[in-house]
Amino acid sequence: MSTVQYRIALSKKDEVVTGPDDADLVVTIPVADVGLDPTVAYMQGKLKATGPTHLLFDVLKSGEAATALRDAVADQ
Repeated sequence: MSTVQYRIALSKKDEVVTGPDDADLVVTIPVADVGLDPTVAYMQGKLKATGPTHLLFDVLKSGEAATALRDAVADQ
């Protein structure tokens, strides 16, 4: 099973991190763009990902990315 870590950049040196440090996929987005649909943010270059592209497409298609990002911001 693949794992995903989500990083929401609050400022240059401050971020919210959810998920394991050894994740297969790392998704990063600025806090100002969390309200966007993650697929749109990716297409606009605001959401960045490190790892296998097929995993990114899977979490975008399933809605997992949108839910995880919303939940991470709500916990702040």
